[in-house]
Amino acid sequence: MARPLGLGLALALLLAMSATVLPLASSADDYARCEGAVKGWADSVGEGDNGGDKLNLKDLLFFLHIPRTGGRTYFHCFLKKLYTNAQECPRSYDKLRFDPSHPDCTLVVSHDDYSLTSKLPRERTSVVTILRNPVDRVFSTYEFSVEVAARFLVHPNLTSAKTMTSRVLTKSRAVSTLDIWPWKYLVPWMREDLFARRDARGNDSVPSSKKINAYDVEDMVMPLHQYINDPVAHEIIHNGATFQITGLTNNSYFNGAHEVRHCVRKHPDLGRFVLQVAKNRLDRMLYVGLTEDHEESARLFAHMVGAQVLSQSGALKLDVQEDQPSGTDSHSSMLDPEDEETNEHMNSTHGWKNNEALNTTEDDHGKGNMTVGKLMETYEGCIAKLRMSQSSRRRISLKKVEAANFTKAARRHVPEAILNQIISLNSLDMELYEYAKKIFEQEHLMLKGQHPMVVQQKQLADQMVRSSSYEGQHPMVVQHKQLTDQKDWIDAVCESWSCSTWWKVASFGLGIAVTTVFVVFVVTGRRTLKLKV
Repeated sequence: MARPLGLGLALALLLAMSATVLPLASSADDYARCEGAVKGWADSVGEGDNGGDKLNLKDLLFFLHIPRTGGRTYFHCFLKKLYTNAQECPRSYDKLRFDPSHPDCTLVVSHDDYSLTSKLPRERTSVVTILRNPVDRVFSTYEFSVEVAARFLVHPNLTSAKTMTSRVLTKSRAVSTLDIWPWKYLVPWMREDLFARRDARGNDSVPSSKKINAYDVEDMVMPLHQYINDPVAHEIIHNGATFQITGLTNNSYFNGAHEVRHCVRKHPDLGRFVLQVAKNRLDRMLYVGLTEDHEESARLFAHMVGAQVLSQSGALKLDVQEDQPSGTDSHSSMLDPEDEETNEHMNSTHGWKNNEALNTTEDDHGKGNMTVGKLMETYEGCIAKLRMSQSSRRRISLKKVEAANFTKAARRHVPEAILNQIISLNSLDMELYEYAKKIFEQEHLMLKGQHPMVVQQKQLADQMVRSSSYEGQHPMVVQHKQLTDQKDWIDAVCESWSCSTWWKVASFGLGIAVTTVFVVFVVTGRRTLKLKV
């Protein structure tokens, strides 16, 4: 009996070893498969264009609107002043009915990810976007999900809310929040949870919870810690900016997006390939703004994008003034990022068309009379109206869940452990945001004429030039003196015109070319004269 027992023990050990080795082999095979899929995708989307002409606005402007970054404010208070309704591509925010083939389509503003460019003429499309600190963006996404979903609590039950919503959307042609990514997923999810918690309380009274932390009122609203750990949040929210810029969201036009996204979540170190693609795309964009630096972002947008739109349309007057405060401190009318973010999606549950603030923000100056300075004035007035409207709307929306009093102060009560978890879950977005800040600084220097390339040219000219006269000087000295005069002339003109950076660069480049031709002509002439003598 000893031999059969020994054989049985050996088989048991063999099976145990197989149970250990096979998963390891399977895991290695899965990593290799994922690595191939991610690297293959990264190689396939590597654009050859180095972005050399990225400062020039092309025929079509695509505003890649990352949710909760303040993009709707730019849409209503900037782009609506620069483009006519006919120029906006039909149904920009509605993926199912979006039509980029419209003959007058020159503006796309959408939550669609970068894969939308596969439907656009890429060589004639400029892309702009705004990024936000990922932790604040997650907070804001949570808050907006609760705010919109809470509007449905006026209905007696979830079934009634769904039925009424379906009827209204069927009759209305307006684009609803429920049509738009990512809210078409996040709002129904939160809405169902709100009704379940209300039913569990057994009444519709205002909160039984006495907790101070507005982000952990579990008898009324899904707590923040539960929200960020739900599979829905992992699929849509975390690292959302990176996946949107790379075209890998669950709303992508790229069929392989799910596999690449799944592989990056399962094997985080593969995220480096995705992150590099995202950085490369930011480098090629016409403009990258930051929600946190709202005032400077708006000013840069007006000069880098707005001025070119006006110039191309023939509406830009040459008496553009510097953006000086008109009568009051500019900070009094500019929104704090915390307030500004709430201007997005100023719609009711079923659409935007009845929003009074949006209907009264038409350009008072008229596009044909617009300047960059007036564009900024109009923008500031517009966001002030949006701010008042949204403040009232949020107060009404959260009336049924008053304990969820989302404020800056309330955020400070969120445990540090949750904040650290948000940072960890959004590691790609954290690094991409830091990269965007560097790009933003370069944009700022370009506008100020302090970009390293411009500074280097000017310093070189200053070092070489020691005389105010050209006569009798070496041609190289003459060239540097003329370069200095050229730059001074551009600066003088732009001081009164508020020229955009691309105009300065183009003018300075033309000056260099003309000066070089002149120097060559002088040198050639002198040599010819010596030969004749």
